[in-house]
Amino acid sequence: MLNIISVKTKRRSLIVLITFMTICILILIALFKLQIINNNKYQNYVFDQITVETNVNPSRGIIYDRNGEILASNKTVWILYVVPKNIKDSEQIARGISAILSLDYEKVLEKVKKTGYKYQIIKKDLNINEAENIREFISQHGFEEQIQLNASSERYYPNNDLASHVLGFVNADGVGIYGLEKVYNNIMEGTTGKYITAQDAQSNDMPFQYETYIEDEDGYNLVTTLDMYIQNQLELQLETASIESGAQNRSAGIVMNPKTGEIYAMAVYPSFDLNEPYKLDETSLNYLLEYKNSDEYNQMYINMLYSMWNNKAVTELYEPGSTFKILTTATALQENAANLNTTFTCTGALKIDGYYRAISCHKRTGHGTLTFSEALQQSCNPYMMRLGFSIGKEMFYEYFQKFGYTSRTGIDLPSEAFSYYHNYDNFSNVSLAVYSFGQTFKTTAIQQLSAICTVANGGYSVVPHFIKEIVDNENNIIYEYENKQNNQILNEEVCKTISQILKEGVDGDGGAKNAYVSGYSVAAKTGTSEKKDKYDANGNTSYRVSSCVAYAPAEDPQIAVIMIVDEPTIGSKYGSVVVAPYIAKFLEQVLPYLGVEPSYSNIEKENEQIEVPDLKNKNVSNAIEILKSIGISYEIIGNEETVCDQMPQKGSVIHKKSGKVLIYTGGNTQTTVEVPNIIGLSAEQANLVLTNSGFNIKYEGTTNFKYGEKVEVVYQSIKAGEWVPRGTVITVKLLFIDEKE
Repeated sequence: MLNIISVKTKRRSLIVLITFMTICILILIALFKLQIINNNKYQNYVFDQITVETNVNPSRGIIYDRNGEILASNKTVWILYVVPKNIKDSEQIARGISAILSLDYEKVLEKVKKTGYKYQIIKKDLNINEAENIREFISQHGFEEQIQLNASSERYYPNNDLASHVLGFVNADGVGIYGLEKVYNNIMEGTTGKYITAQDAQSNDMPFQYETYIEDEDGYNLVTTLDMYIQNQLELQLETASIESGAQNRSAGIVMNPKTGEIYAMAVYPSFDLNEPYKLDETSLNYLLEYKNSDEYNQMYINMLYSMWNNKAVTELYEPGSTFKILTTATALQENAANLNTTFTCTGALKIDGYYRAISCHKRTGHGTLTFSEALQQSCNPYMMRLGFSIGKEMFYEYFQKFGYTSRTGIDLPSEAFSYYHNYDNFSNVSLAVYSFGQTFKTTAIQQLSAICTVANGGYSVVPHFIKEIVDNENNIIYEYENKQNNQILNEEVCKTISQILKEGVDGDGGAKNAYVSGYSVAAKTGTSEKKDKYDANGNTSYRVSSCVAYAPAEDPQIAVIMIVDEPTIGSKYGSVVVAPYIAKFLEQVLPYLGVEPSYSNIEKENEQIEVPDLKNKNVSNAIEILKSIGISYEIIGNEETVCDQMPQKGSVIHKKSGKVLIYTGGNTQTTVEVPNIIGLSAEQANLVLTNSGFNIKYEGTTNFKYGEKVEVVYQSIKAGEWVPRGTVITVKLLFIDEKE
């Protein structure tokens, strides 16, 4: 019996032992997994419970123009916060902070007393003076553990609204949300660093060995193709054109190197302040005030912001109108569908088979018989329709595609619009007719200028772009844009012929005469398109888009420009009057800047303007020699030997042929004369009236006139009726007013 019990006992003991050993083995396996295999995983779980991560923001990359001028940078700002659990005298701290920063005491005190919170931010974006005053306050009272200042980086645009629609801006988190800031955000934002510290259950910092620092990496810098000087000039002329024409729907302009596609400038008027991108302009704010207490207020505010931010040159469509005729004529020459001797008689309209009415020319009375060159210069619609049919529907559409109208340009800006056009299956004879002079399809300004550059550069397509280089902080080149050989669409001879026709249109009797720049050959074409999808209060389609494209010098273009003024309301609505004069003023400033030397024709020399030299305190005989040497007439007033005064003063610019300098000697006093009204007079009449009244004249605007041509004074610098010294310079602005597209 005892032996039997002993066997059972042994068996049970063995089972218990095996069970215990199995459990031990399982525990050891589990521990091995926890401590060896999954050590990092569970260590991270622990660290997540006891560590605090503080982000170390990198410096966002700087944006430069092509000459190294800073367009977007960073500035240091400070964040002020308090540590409520460490504060012993809430009222003293609240009083000090509110006094230094001019904040509401009660609101500061409320935050300071929130002892249940680890941190309370009092104010963001402290400037350097505010930060220094807070530091002094902390130091004086020993508040180092109770008040904290953290440096932070904020995006800063030193030129405020310059190129605002191109550069774009960043949001509160420093992420680019518009323009180049958005497109190249990943390149410029860099890599965020981390400072990791461990804390115990009471939020006290644990020993140094628990600290980790992961270094941040600054973003790369962007070198753009923009040129600040050219950008300034474009914005100035675009603003002037918009204001003087009463444009209701914003205006846009682009300047490009026609050979490389590099964009020197792009602007939209009105612009906005990049440092305050959520602030509407005064006109918009006044309009918005009417809805302040309505349900629509917030949505209207948002819509107006988006409208203000949108880059009209890239995101909005328009009908290019007569500027497209450059491409129709180029296609006709390329495909031998016409030549320079091809004539056609314009009667004012042309009937297309299958269409219920004749399609009109902008000159309703007709142009009469025109040559190829005259048709382009006079912007004749029926002639273009005839060219379209000569080219043929299939071939015309093929070139329409080649010029880029059925695809985006690929410009490095967000939200480029896709053009509106008919698919070939729906491309009728009527479509062919109206497309030939730039109507019924819609494109963007950047697409239109890119197509025009094909003619300007000798026949090659271009890719418009802003990126030139990407560099690090040591100016090491990380990436450099490579200009590739693009597709050749037209041959060089065709392009030269079209450019010469356009140039002669500016110099001679073309619709773009107001784009003339003295001393330079400019190829230009104006356009005026009707907005058929927008009606006025009377149900009429009275809204227009005025535009002009130009490139110069015509023989070897260094620059191409387009300006669009949407819905002009003051005076003429033709691009030849609304836009062309401002294109000319722009080129007058920029071509010398680009190093293009002027070359004056005989007629330009006849209308030469010259700067008046300094004659004061000179011997009269010396003064006379100086004036004779530069060909300016003079009148001596007085009998002394020394010049005591002169009119006009030194540096004034006058018309050389009709100008006269009055030389005063001794105690002679100047006489005053009344300024006559010369608005509406021809150049010849204005010159005669002013010089007979004793004034000097300075011409602006279209100065390549011949006496007898239809050129009018549209502006005089001194109002009629004012009394000023005899010899004063009056600046007059001249325009050809025979309205052509």
